[in-house]
Amino acid sequence: MNKNLINVTKGIEKAELAITNGKIVNVYSKEIYNGGVAVYGDKIAAIGDIDYTIGPNTKVIDAKGKYLLPGFIDGHIHPESTNLSIRQFAEIVLTHGTTVIMADMHEVGVVGGISAIDSVLKEAENTPLKTYFVVPSHVPFSPNLETSGGHIDSKIVKEALKRPDAVGLSEIVSAYVLSGSTDLMSSIDLTIKAKKSLQGHMPETLGPELQTCIASGIMTDHESLSTQDALERIRLGCHLMMREGSVAHNLVDCLKVITEHNIDSTMCSIVTDDLHTTDAVEKGHLDESIRIALSNGIDFITAVQMVTLNAARAFNLDREIGSLTPGRRADINITTGPEKFSIESVIAGGKLVVENTKLVERISAVQHDPSLLNTIKLKRKVTAEDFIITVDNKAKFANVKAMRTLEYIPITIGQDVKLPVSDGIIQSDTNQDVIYISQVERYGKNGNIGKAFMAGFNLKTGAIASTIGHDNHNIIVLGTNHGDMALAVNRLAEIGGGQIVVNDNNIVYEIPLPILGLLSDKDAWSLSEDKKTINALTHSFGCTIGYPFMFLSFISLAAIPQYAVTDHGFIDVAQQKVIDPIIGIEY
Repeated sequence: MNKNLINVTKGIEKAELAITNGKIVNVYSKEIYNGGVAVYGDKIAAIGDIDYTIGPNTKVIDAKGKYLLPGFIDGHIHPESTNLSIRQFAEIVLTHGTTVIMADMHEVGVVGGISAIDSVLKEAENTPLKTYFVVPSHVPFSPNLETSGGHIDSKIVKEALKRPDAVGLSEIVSAYVLSGSTDLMSSIDLTIKAKKSLQGHMPETLGPELQTCIASGIMTDHESLSTQDALERIRLGCHLMMREGSVAHNLVDCLKVITEHNIDSTMCSIVTDDLHTTDAVEKGHLDESIRIALSNGIDFITAVQMVTLNAARAFNLDREIGSLTPGRRADINITTGPEKFSIESVIAGGKLVVENTKLVERISAVQHDPSLLNTIKLKRKVTAEDFIITVDNKAKFANVKAMRTLEYIPITIGQDVKLPVSDGIIQSDTNQDVIYISQVERYGKNGNIGKAFMAGFNLKTGAIASTIGHDNHNIIVLGTNHGDMALAVNRLAEIGGGQIVVNDNNIVYEIPLPILGLLSDKDAWSLSEDKKTINALTHSFGCTIGYPFMFLSFISLAAIPQYAVTDHGFIDVAQQKVIDPIIGIEY
């Protein structure tokens, strides 16, 4: 109990900060009324008529009739998806009104295990952004199909759940629940005993399979791709996390459960999952999701509830965050109204951090723990020959199974295609939009190189490569020829990780990501410019995917339909096994 806070609420002591002359958006009562918010320390002391809490030393912010909203909560986001180190990530999302995130830091764990996650969470502590830890359910994600740097199992989960900032278990894959994965089931039991949340990852899971997952204890899911998916989850008591990120845009379809099916929105929140740096800078974060919700028929308070109170309730944290009520964390957004919604100023943890859309104080980078650096350790330099796929040298054509990414979401489908063969080497065919894709193991463990054929990117020349490849973060490379692919991979190893475009044996552009091969200490605005440049160059070589590197990073995900490539090879996701991309040959 905070006696000073209570004394401010009583009027015995005075508030340290007061926001006056605002329109309070009350997410409990669904009302908007005139009033203010009084703050002591990092907590809200009182709301409404707060004149009695104001003293000569109280910092007063005049809201001038603007709206007062709770700070926004993203219930499922991978901060690493922005490629910003955690403190620089905090800078950009705070400017858009996000004051709390639920992050599993899975990508960090894939590279460096729980010790690397600990280091990043420590870096996050001294920022105004409140970061709750949702413990990764397991690493590697697909243990028999990929090589990762880190390892997380139920023994590590047990200890991680004891952290004061740990609020649940993240990304519980439906396929592994249905198969009865022994270690995962142990982690689920540990989380239930700890009375913390179980967060699902259940794409294309419906009917008895979905009910089985809910019966196992899974409480939320962010993988609804359609209105019907969303409706079924809510009917089963599963909290629906409506995803609107930079890769998957599912919000509009999910919102129809409210606008067309008249479902109570209490069990609905909005998350981003993956956020591209440029989107964060140019469009926003959850403030952009509110604008989308408003334009699709959701009323203002309901839209606000879905990024505040409802998100807090999904983690049983509504007594700590998610509303403008006494005793809650003092996260307050001063905004315009629903007609042209935007964030004006932000108070996070009782401190004014954004004023008139600008950061009050920049968040400096820190010296990183050595475990986060120098993580690219190739067994040896790769050569062009490492990427060839051969058949009988007398063959003229090879019939192969390629994978094609959808244009709007990086889910792959199969495509049978006939490719020419020269001296026993299967050739790419840009006229058919079928080129090479590989993943190179980068932790120095085995030197594996998985090879397959890719469609959907429309790259006409050169190669692109990245050290971001879910859920193992080996080096993934896409190219029209083997030489450029080899140059791209070797260069990324030299610079400690990043993203690169190569053409005609020349490095066209590169973005170093020296922290875990995933992150940069550049601020969001600078990194966004780099991202725009590398994307534009990739587009100039024919690529038609809006965010090619972000899409590329998902092609190695062996847990998402239908096909993938990892360092182990070409993966049939449904069968969860490595398959041969060659179907047959013609002479």
